Amino acid sequence: MTETATQIPLTALLPMLTAISDRDYSRFKELEIDFAATHGVEVWEDVFNFRLKPALDKDSDRWLLIQKCSKGFTVKDVA
Repeated sequence: MTETATQIPLTALLPMLTAISDRDYSRFKELEIDFAATHGVEVWEDVFNFRLKPALDKDSDRWLLIQKCSKGFTVKDVA
């Protein structure tokens, strides 16, 4: 993880977590695009993979995966 990614304050991630909790994917995408435009795509990738995604509960993680893959992909419930 980049040093910049470790210095992003938690308050920058809270609106994204709220959008996920509210199941508001369009809001999440807006916040994601704004974050990447402000901090850079590489920092976003690190923050998403190492800070945001691990903080999600199982249902929220699955919901976000389904939303991200909804363009031509199928997510099969294997559990």
